[in-house]
Amino acid sequence: MAESRLIGAYPVIGIRPTIDGRRGALDVRGSLEEQTMNMAKSAAKLFEENLRYSNGEPVKVVIADSTIGRVGESAACADKFRREGVDITVTVTPCWCYGSETMDMDPQTIKAVWGFNGTERPGAVYLASVLATHAQKGLPAFGIYGHDVVDADDSEIGEDIKEKLLRFGRAAVAAASMRGKSYLQIGSICMGIGGSIIDSDFIESYLGMRVESVDEVEIIRRMTEGIYDEAEFQKALAWAKEKCTIGFDKNPDELKMSEEKKAEQFEFVVKMAVIIKDLMNGNKNLPEGCEEEAVGHNAIAAGFQGQRQWTDFYPEQFFRLEWSKRAIHSGNRERRIKRTWNVVHEAFDKQSSDFC
Repeated sequence: MAESRLIGAYPVIGIRPTIDGRRGALDVRGSLEEQTMNMAKSAAKLFEENLRYSNGEPVKVVIADSTIGRVGESAACADKFRREGVDITVTVTPCWCYGSETMDMDPQTIKAVWGFNGTERPGAVYLASVLATHAQKGLPAFGIYGHDVVDADDSEIGEDIKEKLLRFGRAAVAAASMRGKSYLQIGSICMGIGGSIIDSDFIESYLGMRVESVDEVEIIRRMTEGIYDEAEFQKALAWAKEKCTIGFDKNPDELKMSEEKKAEQFEFVVKMAVIIKDLMNGNKNLPEGCEEEAVGHNAIAAGFQGQRQWTDFYPEQFFRLEWSKRAIHSGNRERRIKRTWNVVHEAFDKQSSDFC
């Protein structure tokens, strides 16, 4: 797996194949073992082939070591998932199961339950029962059920089920990836735009993130004191000069800048982007004595105020930092989401869309 620029592991999806625990003379459980485990394997394959982390790597999926029919097996599954770093669970079943014994009781995992709509022992009863139990216990779970009845031995996942599983998977990976990360606001409210008013309670209590705040003057301090990676800056500047064309100047003649001034401002905004990248995620290659600045803020997204006080005196920082990924690195790398004017909801809309 490619190295993450963020502190914290990528979320893992865990598949929980639950089963009717009754054995006895008819061995109900034994007759369902293969079908139940095949459902788990099919779900895992679907996720692995269609979902990726924000760095481009396929998601990691683990399956319980056995089907889950009684509480002891639920505990064994939970123990394995803790060791594997599972943040997301999908419970799958073709049949009735003992709901409160087989359900995922971890309050920190993001949960879904897929009940198989088959011709024999349909999973609808378990799905309805266990979702009610989840609600009763205050443990939200997404219910997934097929529109059409299929043969009990049908191993293909229907198109509507695929869509529901993948929709849940994308949302769950995005939500779990944001947990414990930061939103970095550089500056504050921009020109009275309501979208740039940071709602710390929403970010902390709903998204499970934290809000970090840095004054815009920190960018000037780092420029003035040389607190940036000079080699990285030169590489980014060379790329920007090659790829980014300066447009025509529509200002009146008396307000037009000289070519020298335009070149100076071009370098300024490239250096700003490099410094903001360091503010977000740190940089181990900063000059000696800058160990504090090298740590960064573990930010998965950031916003820059800019207008008006900054832009009345300095150039705006319009680069979205996507170019710096291409300019400085090669291969798969995560996007760096930075919104101009500190419009926070746009940053999170973009972050969610990066998980595909």
